[in-house]
Amino acid sequence: MTGFRRLATLLLAALALLVGVTGCATRPHSQTTAPADDPASAFPVKVELPGQQPVTLPQQPKRIVSLSPTATETLYAIGAGDQVIAVDQFSDFPQQAPRTNLSAFTTDAAAVGGHDPDLVIAPDSAGQLAEGLKAANVPTLLTPAAANLDDAYRQIEVLGQATGHTQQARDLVAKMRGEIDKIVRDTPKPPQPLTYYHEVSPDYYTATSRSFVGNVYNLFGLHNIADEAGGDFPQLSEEHVLQANPNLIFVSDVKCCQVTAASVGERPGWNTLDAVHKKHVFEIDDDLAGRWGPRVVDLVRSVADGVTKAQQG
Repeated sequence: MTGFRRLATLLLAALALLVGVTGCATRPHSQTTAPADDPASAFPVKVELPGQQPVTLPQQPKRIVSLSPTATETLYAIGAGDQVIAVDQFSDFPQQAPRTNLSAFTTDAAAVGGHDPDLVIAPDSAGQLAEGLKAANVPTLLTPAAANLDDAYRQIEVLGQATGHTQQARDLVAKMRGEIDKIVRDTPKPPQPLTYYHEVSPDYYTATSRSFVGNVYNLFGLHNIADEAGGDFPQLSEEHVLQANPNLIFVSDVKCCQVTAASVGERPGWNTLDAVHKKHVFEIDDDLAGRWGPRVVDLVRSVADGVTKAQQG
């Protein structure tokens, strides 16, 4: 089998030369990539994400199963959508993604293997699933949650390398960097730092500035009222929020729990908050706040809009 793969690689390389196309990308940190019209010549390739075992792909995957909504969005954004044959039940973007009832948390290796994948992408919490797939010789790339934008960019680039879309991934990252830098640069800076509360769920689970979404708020110099609670996603008391009286409130439990800016103002005692009184309560799409793929640009824009409106009155 190994000899066949080597022969196939040599034949592909020879064909590339015949049509005047050359390219090479066999390492994650390589600065050269296969041309867009011959991505197969970049393989075999070895890819690795921080804290995870490296994964070797002998050839360009043509049957990808994504069990991560973030990865699904990224695959389509870098041009690998045609290679995706199945995604998990939570991968609701883009709309054309082939959703199934698979779940990284409850699905076993046999159910995933039934789709005959040559690459599976799953959250790093799916270690047991990955072991089962490894036993079946199915390459499985585990993707940890990004802690910051650099982690998100790195993950996009690795997915590009794993799927034969290295240059598209790099182009996407460059575009994201440029758009985010411009959004932050064009957002008016308040004379004094504004405080904020980011709501994950109606029972006052929140995100601190150490979380990925918190790092987005950090771009604007905002102060998080939950930071003293510690961790990434602590649960606050209602009294804590009321006493902190944040300048801005962002709710990202709109889709899951039907929380709106109006309903926040109807909570007992919340009409005393400056953010409620001044209509500085802003709704953020749950998925934007909970994923770290290409649409993080839209998350940054949503925060920027809130900061801008808060300074206009």
